[in-house]
Amino acid sequence: MSLFLRGEDRVTVDEALRCTGGVDAPAVLLDVREEPEWNAGHAPGALHVPLSLLAAGAALPATAQGRPLVVMCRSGHRSRHAVSLLTSRGAEAADVEGGIRAWAAAGHPVVDARGNNGSIA
Repeated sequence: MSLFLRGEDRVTVDEALRCTGGVDAPAVLLDVREEPEWNAGHAPGALHVPLSLLAAGAALPATAQGRPLVVMCRSGHRSRHAVSLLTSRGAEAADVEGGIRAWAAAGHPVVDARGNNGSIA
């Protein structure tokens, strides 16, 4: 049984927050944008592994291994590709519909590399 409500490989920003928010969250929020985008603004608590590194075969951080992954990019294109890569490696993964843009539009927080209010690059 899938952690994700619809049993699909896409989740809304509210489903993403539900699955990844809090200390005992069942899933990990994984941001696959490149470094400058991440530094400008990302969801608090997200882990960062750029798609370029995933595509080159990089391993996930230890805290993400063996856990369901909720994958985010700017708008949803790169995260769809990342989900395909991750599921081919045996991970349970879903991408966030609309990416960090939809996340911010829904009023969810975005922080920069220093933990201040961030922006979407």
